[in-house]
Amino acid sequence: MKILGRLAKAYPTAGIELDFTTPLELLAATILSAQCTDERVNAVTRTLFTRYRTAEDFARARPSTLETEIHSTGFFKAKARSLIGMGQALVELHGGVVPRTVEELVELPGVGRKTANVVLGNAFGIPAIAVDTHVTRVSQRLGLTRAEDAEKIHDDLCALLPKPRWTQATHLLIIHGRRTCFARKPACPTCSVRDLCPWPGKTAPAPKGKGSQC
Repeated sequence: MKILGRLAKAYPTAGIELDFTTPLELLAATILSAQCTDERVNAVTRTLFTRYRTAEDFARARPSTLETEIHSTGFFKAKARSLIGMGQALVELHGGVVPRTVEELVELPGVGRKTANVVLGNAFGIPAIAVDTHVTRVSQRLGLTRAEDAEKIHDDLCALLPKPRWTQATHLLIIHGRRTCFARKPACPTCSVRDLCPWPGKTAPAPKGKGSQC
């Protein structure tokens, strides 16, 4: 697909920005990333992952202690419950090992389809599309989907994009949304796929000698 090729050239280092070394770390980091920046999550997990190395560690965590440790990521009470519940479910149902199927992952507390696909694609190398707000906005503007529902957007993208590139496509759509295709005032004049974009709201290139209209 021409769009993916252009985006890959524009963002040659596109990839997951959460720091992790194991599937469990990525699972925990992705749970923490809800309504929080990757930079903030990485700052928290830098210390957190020295204290919580196994599913058993999360399962046995004291809620008040874990809440304090992850406080700066926001929604810390709900996230602490999810992390503890996730650890307990992994111990009880999977021998402390993160499962490798979306069906098993979404049964874990705090884990939805997006989180499951982040883990599959980046921890296990299993092609997966994770639909977040950036993927939603960019794929809609580029005409890759007309859907509003995350599940339908996921299915549309899976049907349209070659399976081996699903994970890469997720990274490219996310980074394009973060750096160029902003929710408000997108940088259309400098967009690498502007000529391929059917979005009626895109702005025109700035006339020569004048500043950007974005």
